[in-house]
Amino acid sequence: MRIFTPVLLLTLLYIPNSVCAQQAPSSAPAAAPVPSAPSGQPASTSTGSSSKTKKKPIPSFLIVGTVFDEKALSLPGVQVRIWQAGEKKFRWETYTNSRGEFAVRVPPGYAYEVVTHRKDYLDQSQSVDSKVEVQQRLSIKLQPRIQSKTGAKP
Repeated sequence: MRIFTPVLLLTLLYIPNSVCAQQAPSSAPAAAPVPSAPSGQPASTSTGSSSKTKKKPIPSFLIVGTVFDEKALSLPGVQVRIWQAGEKKFRWETYTNSRGEFAVRVPPGYAYEVVTHRKDYLDQSQSVDSKVEVQQRLSIKLQPRIQSKTGAKP
């Protein structure tokens, strides 16, 4: 018992010292690190208020939708391609998830064409105008491709 008492006493003396040695969290918030400028853009060199010099990001337009079959069941794996009106190539492409849903962000202020494609179904096309709102919700119902009795595709 005599050996245990000094060890206990030293431990009790050491614990308050180690707690005091730790720094208490400061109440002032730490300054957030300034991200470096993306390549191709010059870094801001002003040391004043940077909130006035930063450009706000352009809000994006969200096209979301669900693709259904002729029985109103959701279709996974449908190819969804989007192109801007007046262009010749598709600029965005995605596939529907397991619940038949898709979402694509595009720049606002343009007219878009959304084209869905799946084997054994006719392609479906819908136009979207991103000039008015922030989001467009689509419900697309695909029609099955009718095959002839000979089995040849039309």
